[in-house]
Amino acid sequence: MADERPKQLIKYIVDNPEAFAQNLAKALENAGKALAAYIAPRENGEIRKGGGTEELTSVIRTLAQIGDYWTSDPQRAVEAQNRLWTGYAELWNSSLKRMIGEDTAPAISPSPKDKRFKDPDWNENQYFDFLKQLYLITSSWAQDMVREAEGIDDHTRHKAEFYMEQITNAISPSNFLFTNPELLRLTVESNGENLVKGMQHLAEDIAAGHGELKIRQTDTSKFALGVNMAMTPGKVIAQNDVCQVIQYDPTTPDVLKRPLMIVPPWINKFYILDLNPEKSFIKWAVDQGHTVFVISWVNPGPQQAGKSFEHYMKEGILETLDVIKKATRQSEVNAIGYCVGGTLLAVTLAYMAAKKDTRIATATFFTTQVDFTFAGDLKVFVDEEQLAILEKQMTETGYLEGSRMAQAFNMLRSNDLIWPYVVNNYLKGTDPFPFDLLYWNADSTRMPAANHAFYLRNCYLENNLSRGEMVIDGERLDLEDVTIPIYNLATREDHIAPAQSVFLGSTCFGGPVEYVLSGSGHIAGVVNPPAKGKYQYWTGRAPKGTFENWLHKTEEHPGSWWPHWDAWIRKQDDTMAKARKPGANRMKIIEDAPGSYVKAKA
Repeated sequence: MADERPKQLIKYIVDNPEAFAQNLAKALENAGKALAAYIAPRENGEIRKGGGTEELTSVIRTLAQIGDYWTSDPQRAVEAQNRLWTGYAELWNSSLKRMIGEDTAPAISPSPKDKRFKDPDWNENQYFDFLKQLYLITSSWAQDMVREAEGIDDHTRHKAEFYMEQITNAISPSNFLFTNPELLRLTVESNGENLVKGMQHLAEDIAAGHGELKIRQTDTSKFALGVNMAMTPGKVIAQNDVCQVIQYDPTTPDVLKRPLMIVPPWINKFYILDLNPEKSFIKWAVDQGHTVFVISWVNPGPQQAGKSFEHYMKEGILETLDVIKKATRQSEVNAIGYCVGGTLLAVTLAYMAAKKDTRIATATFFTTQVDFTFAGDLKVFVDEEQLAILEKQMTETGYLEGSRMAQAFNMLRSNDLIWPYVVNNYLKGTDPFPFDLLYWNADSTRMPAANHAFYLRNCYLENNLSRGEMVIDGERLDLEDVTIPIYNLATREDHIAPAQSVFLGSTCFGGPVEYVLSGSGHIAGVVNPPAKGKYQYWTGRAPKGTFENWLHKTEEHPGSWWPHWDAWIRKQDDTMAKARKPGANRMKIIEDAPGSYVKAKA
């Protein structure tokens, strides 16, 4: 009788074999469509056959160096094997004790922050508990082998650690149907309907990626720029081959005399600062009395292939300064740079200092690196070998596909940004929840070949800016020549611009620097409106010495850092003027914000 079967076994038995078989056939049919969507672009030449083999070769070569260390000495090889088999033996012994009814502690447990093993059956069901512990023992051992290998240079070890983390994350039993209790129960309960829908999602996402898997993270049909995102009223008042310039409508009768220019990253779109009225830094700044101008970068195609870092500086920031002066009749501005937009702003400040150009009176950096010594896991993707591969690929098209950068960023947190969506979309068959931040995250942009190659080589690979060896337009740049006041914001959990890296960059400038550390990460730590009352920020003495010492002597403040920044800006100059509307001073209005450049898809 069914009620006499062990309770744990009942949950994993198919009640309707006929319906299950029918759905399995439908799932296989949809899987075939997914395979066809993958093959078609390779057959018609849209995607180069064998593409990606260079990257795979690099991974294998890197991990082989770790393997060579452990296998080159028989004693070391035996030690490594014994360590692994000892872990397996402890697991086997504890499992045998559990089978005969003895209480026994697990041989290994996941981190409390590990969300993959939250289902009760990972602990209560001995089969799944055994798989979980087997995986944890093996992955921990593999990571130890990388960390403990001697005679490996720092960059190779960093790459090996990153690659091993990607591999161990990928092979987790939580990512497979027959080794994940939640997935198996769902498949049984729905008679396989989840797999039908999941394989349909897979086919659609491969087709949407033109032969590459473009994992959906949110329901993109629920969002539209200018409708329920990027809604702050304004006008595009200038444009060229690399950007549009947006001026936002004032909401106060008087404004700060100095306008505010925002330089966003070109590897993402500017509306991260204008997601919706409740989260919009742009709207908030306008409401505080700032005349806000934003650079909206072009989504480049082959025609921008030759646009270099210098072009982005001159045709982006410097021409925007000209536009702002014409629109407001003001010769000084406050400037903000976000992420790589901040790096470009810092380069521009050094260039302007060399040219005795004083139009930028203060600079604010959001999660910006100018010294790349501690640049974190993104350095894994940059060395001579990988740059040569990348530059060759960009030469063929004139740009780097936006999906490549999106993939790199997602890999930095693959257990949050890749594998949960693989499980939910393709194995559970669920539709992703509408989330504005994830819509923005998926709205990637391309990188022009000349610009991106220069940035990676001069910043990540050679760290030329902080060393005073970057040359732009014939000028050797020195950040010590930048003596204007600087507000330098880092975020504590940033995996793209680590707080320590931003702190070190503070020491490169020649003027006063206000270093502020926000809670959370690269996005949430910046996009943190005061009304939400979330997170906190830390202030302290001037950023000198080590980051750790600075952190020990800070003052913690609850909530958003936005009002602190606004007070800092006013401390530099709080002179007021009458509000300026877009189109004043005979400026031609091209179109409504957010403009057309930001709407172009990669």
